[in-house]
Amino acid sequence: MRLLLVRLLEWIWYRPNPLKWLLWPLSWVYRAVVRLRQESYRVGLKSVTSLPVPVIIVGNITVGGTGKTPCVIWLARELTARGHQVGVVSRGYGGNGDIWPQRVEPGSDPEMVGDEPVLIARATGCRVVVGPNRVAAAQGLLDHSEVDVLLCDDGLQHHALGRDMEIAVVDGHRGLGNGFCLPAGPLREPATRLQTVDAVLVNGGTWNYTGALRVSLVPQRVYQLAGPAERSLQDFRGEHVHAVAGIGNPKRFFNLLAQAGVIVTPHSHPDHAPLRPADLEFGDEIPVLITEKDAVKCGSFAAENVWCVAVVMKFDTDHGERLMKRVAEAL
Repeated sequence: MRLLLVRLLEWIWYRPNPLKWLLWPLSWVYRAVVRLRQESYRVGLKSVTSLPVPVIIVGNITVGGTGKTPCVIWLARELTARGHQVGVVSRGYGGNGDIWPQRVEPGSDPEMVGDEPVLIARATGCRVVVGPNRVAAAQGLLDHSEVDVLLCDDGLQHHALGRDMEIAVVDGHRGLGNGFCLPAGPLREPATRLQTVDAVLVNGGTWNYTGALRVSLVPQRVYQLAGPAERSLQDFRGEHVHAVAGIGNPKRFFNLLAQAGVIVTPHSHPDHAPLRPADLEFGDEIPVLITEKDAVKCGSFAAENVWCVAVVMKFDTDHGERLMKRVAEAL
């Protein structure tokens, strides 16, 4: 039911669809609530906590996946290479733990702390702490770790945590949809919010925004979950595969494979959905390709025909250097 609801809403949000007007009045109620909440922080009715280290927020203004987590991983690696001690905080969405905040290790159970934090911990080696209260998570991280930069994965709308820089990531294939706020459209905040952030990253596609930095997710390697084997994505060209994705925009993953010449049978799951052995078994022996985000949930039961497609964020021309210049200024 959840997947059907997601598909119905995407049908309304990302195509010319008159059904949006039925939800339009609710969008104005939603916008009013968002504005009231923002103003309560601006005028001091709600407090903003400033931390003793610089905080960089990476988020989006639309529902669904845009590439936030790969951006956090890229930033963490770049800052670490420049000698910084980087910490990461996250909501830990999808985690079922009952003690918060909670430290995330590369071997942590994603069902307890969320899949994205485990992926970040594995990919960066940085200190990662999760919790519904991002301020408490950040303070907990600083209490037990010596870090000099804090990255927050998905926090544009969480104003209680003070920040020195905001980065908004937009899916360049979907853009901002029909431009309406929830529930008539995909926007968490009005599109004008992009005017207030320090950097806008457009991930793939052709959607454009003045002054935006353009990035894309490119395949890095394909590795076997149940063994040591590695292949390139080009090795699967012309081959039939099952593609499984439980991410914000599964079509992005399927298109990535198709563009490499892979013949894809797609299998979509809701974002952050727990995967079980049956979700990777299709009664045949052809390869099953999954995302890194899903791979952290499948390592204990994946068969030999299950392969993870690892991607990295690649910037156009000098856009990566331009972003790091802005980061340096914020620090």
